[in-house]
Amino acid sequence: MAYIDIFKSFSATVFSMIIGLLLYPGCMPAGLLSFNDLLQAANRLARKPLFETVWVGTRLEAVAYGNGVSLQPNALLNNTELDALLIPGLWTESPTDMAQALAQQAELIDQLRTLPAPIQLWSYCTGVCLAAASGRLNQHAATATWWLAEFVERKYPKVRWHVDSDCILTPKVGTAAGVHGYLMLAQELVRTHLKTPVFQEFMRLMVLPRPVQHHPAFRSFAFMEQADPLLRQLAELVAKTPAETITVQALATQLNLSERTLARKVRDLTNTPVATYARLLKLHQVSEQLIWSSLPVSSISSNLGYSNESNLRRQFKQVTGLSPFQYRRQYARR
Repeated sequence: MAYIDIFKSFSATVFSMIIGLLLYPGCMPAGLLSFNDLLQAANRLARKPLFETVWVGTRLEAVAYGNGVSLQPNALLNNTELDALLIPGLWTESPTDMAQALAQQAELIDQLRTLPAPIQLWSYCTGVCLAAASGRLNQHAATATWWLAEFVERKYPKVRWHVDSDCILTPKVGTAAGVHGYLMLAQELVRTHLKTPVFQEFMRLMVLPRPVQHHPAFRSFAFMEQADPLLRQLAELVAKTPAETITVQALATQLNLSERTLARKVRDLTNTPVATYARLLKLHQVSEQLIWSSLPVSSISSNLGYSNESNLRRQFKQVTGLSPFQYRRQYARR
């Protein structure tokens, strides 16, 4: 796990830290529920009230989040004494959607901006953009979900972005990448409050997984991160096409586009030639099988349509700087 660990402000003697769990229209609250459960588990293992959570919102109105399910804030954000506030992500699939979503959250952003300075602000996934928009991340180190990296770096230049990190915790702000970023924040928070043997028991009982790492060459290729429909179609097509039969002509034909049009659109969207982009997509498939399976490289090569194992190894090392064996040893999910 890639951490910039400068989270030194918490003392193991702090009791009853009051943490606000923020509800707002359009948020994804599942992580808040899990975060709350993790803190309650820590309280039980410590046999004392280390943490207290409060559900807060800009208004005392139920927040619906799909399929008829809703949650009710029990306190107002701007009228509650808190030690820290956790901001969950909001539903959005692209930087363009994010800009629009932020505009719709103007009231919330204003309240975040005017929170008392001592309140620590934690955010994860797309919720990091709300924290950044409030100005509370200015001059602090922070991270963001990979597909938002260019967006946040351009829109919030006063933040010291470290988007290659999974989680960054500082004395005043905490940020984590991905929809499961709350897990890394909770883990680090609990670690600072529990003695080592108790924390190890906490990790064992709560079965906290090690977040999957990704090589920088492949961080933009997750399906949900392909915001443009063409890139999603291209990713699906490359995934089911044997590596040695992938050509620009064949891809263009399958997508009902001319080669020139396909090349122009992919370059405009990715700043990468279409042939290079397709090769990276296929090698991303290789990386996923190295991470998630124990298949030998020879089987992966055959399954994905490479002419021979040596060809796969050569291409893979050109892109990652690692042999498949080295890559699996470093990134495999255990």
